[in-house]
Amino acid sequence: MTLQDLIESCLIHLRAEEEQLVRSGPALFVVGQGCRLIRSIGELHLYEFTVPVDASLPVDVPVAVVPSDETEPTEGIVLSQDSRIVFVQMGETLGTPVSAVTLVPDVAGHLRALADRLENMIRRNSSYHLGPAERLVPLFQRREQGERWNPPESSVLTTLWHQDRSRRRQQLAQLVVELVRANKRVLLLSPDHPTADEVTGFVARAMKMAGLSHQTLISRYAQPLLTESGGMALEDLGFEAQIHRFYARSQSEKALLRKKYERFRELTPLMAFKTQKQKDLDEVRLLEWRLISQMRDLQAKVAEVETTLAEYETLPLFQRLAMQMVGKNRQSLDQYRLLYQRQMEALHKEIDIAQARIRELAPEAAVSRDVTQEYDELKETVTKLGGTKKVRELLAAEADPNRQAFLQHRRLVATTPGRVAGDPLFDRVRFDVLVADEVSRIAPLYLLAAAGLVRERLVLCGDPGALDMMTAPGEPAGLLPVLRISPLLDEQVKNSG
Repeated sequence: MTLQDLIESCLIHLRAEEEQLVRSGPALFVVGQGCRLIRSIGELHLYEFTVPVDASLPVDVPVAVVPSDETEPTEGIVLSQDSRIVFVQMGETLGTPVSAVTLVPDVAGHLRALADRLENMIRRNSSYHLGPAERLVPLFQRREQGERWNPPESSVLTTLWHQDRSRRRQQLAQLVVELVRANKRVLLLSPDHPTADEVTGFVARAMKMAGLSHQTLISRYAQPLLTESGGMALEDLGFEAQIHRFYARSQSEKALLRKKYERFRELTPLMAFKTQKQKDLDEVRLLEWRLISQMRDLQAKVAEVETTLAEYETLPLFQRLAMQMVGKNRQSLDQYRLLYQRQMEALHKEIDIAQARIRELAPEAAVSRDVTQEYDELKETVTKLGGTKKVRELLAAEADPNRQAFLQHRRLVATTPGRVAGDPLFDRVRFDVLVADEVSRIAPLYLLAAAGLVRERLVLCGDPGALDMMTAPGEPAGLLPVLRISPLLDEQVKNSG
């Protein structure tokens, strides 16, 4: 059997189950009471409901929450059920306290999402890396034959089998730390959310002891049910909490950028005016310097003429004859002095005009050092961001952060197989390594859907004595053990059929 044959066989079973559920309608519904909001992080809210003793809701399946006060229904995801207590993650609050709600799981929609993922794996195989997923084909074959699956070790598929759970967790944490240090993107799967919380805390502590920044490397996809595990605060590792902090920080940075940009726009015309006035002032000062230089030259010539006239009678005869040959005598020297003095008077007037203009331009061109430094810093910030056009685009961008890019940059994403199979966000995210903890409790079909997101390697962890749970004879490979709904559903389906 090839991987494509296996997936097509699974699709036949999934589509049949989906069609049966659609024909029967929303057969399963549970009335929940004791509605209580546990916590809210970002846009996600964790609610606790008390359900009847014989009620059982499928985990990681979308559920419609219909309040009893006839307000608008909302949607959520069932994260866990402990006896009569059901934990539901919702994207909206119920608003005013309600006495009871009706929970209607959309099992058909969940099966449809899983079938679409498998169908994309064979229809759009260029977007998937199916090498690791092919190693799971023997699991389905031996499962149908009722045989134990003992996969051979290879670079693509490795196992961590050990009966001691604590030792198995230590090996898993050590392996994850090595993968993260090797810059691998790891998808860590656990069979349920409480187990995922425990493993996440254990791995986070191992990363912290290894000197790694676990807050920026680990992302727990879905709200953690536990507040802490292994001494590590899980709320800080939740994907929604991380993206909420990132959103809040980006909003704060955007508000600061907007303030800087507005101040930059306010200072730009002022600094342009000051710059132009400074250029005018520099030109006038340069003119003043030239006029003063000419004045000094004329003063030096007048002084020379006056000295010559004072000493003219005492000059040697040959020197006076030489001066007369170039037209310099007492009469011509007096004319030169008068000419120089007239030129000096004209220069005085021009210097007075230039100095008056300087006194007029100096306050107009003056700008404090603090304002100049502030403008230079703002201009540098705008230039680094790509200019005013780019800044306007950043400020006009939508406030909704890119969840796919945010998740793609996390080194370790810890979640459950149901969330991977049912959440469309994982259709566009790829990983290097898949680590499946307690693999005997994970439905092989979920494992197959998650393996299609992996490029390089599969790591399966679990108790070797519990592998028989994965090889129960007589159960079709396409059915999902974790989606077996309570006897209440079977009775409702029978009555509706």
